[in-house]
Amino acid sequence: MPVQLDGGQLKGGAPRVVWFTSESDPLMVSARSTAQDLAKEGRPAHLVWNPCTGEAIQMLPATRAACLLADPVRGEGRTCVQIMVVGLVREPFTSGPLNGLDAIMRWLDGWGIPRRWPAGPPLPAPQSYHADRHRRPWAKGGHFGASQVPGSMLPDPGDLDIRRITGQDTPVVEIPRPRTPAISPAGQSRLLAHDLSKTSQPLLTPGAV
Repeated sequence: MPVQLDGGQLKGGAPRVVWFTSESDPLMVSARSTAQDLAKEGRPAHLVWNPCTGEAIQMLPATRAACLLADPVRGEGRTCVQIMVVGLVREPFTSGPLNGLDAIMRWLDGWGIPRRWPAGPPLPAPQSYHADRHRRPWAKGGHFGASQVPGSMLPDPGDLDIRRITGQDTPVVEIPRPRTPAISPAGQSRLLAHDLSKTSQPLLTPGAV
């Protein structure tokens, strides 16, 4: 299903692939219908894949940038493949069947994309909204979730088992979880005072409102 619109010329650099999820049920929605929706929205991916059925629809050649990412990152790399997986962030697609994955991986291997995850496994939502999106791992190339791309605000694709995608020999990089903001001593005192107040009187007055 080729489309006319694309994200422009690639600018060179390390080859990489970025994984997205469509936020639709793969048991109910086909890869073709998802690709048609992306085409109507002017957001073509390189590949749309339904891991339950194995259906894969190529929308763009890997020699051009796709449009799921914004400029300038979508054009970074001599290859920057963007794959839309028909699936849900809250139900990571690696927890189910991965029909057709072997063929996709051979295709990615053919473009020289290394089987590694420089930013580590993608975080689950909602933590993935606050994931680190540093440029250093991005510059190394390899596999990334959309939540790990510099400048991205997406939570995709959820808590993936990366070894089901790139193999059991995939090195797993330890990634820092988003930090909880520190509370100042004054803030701790206020919290303690609030907790103590709850033991002495109700927060709401009993009776009709």
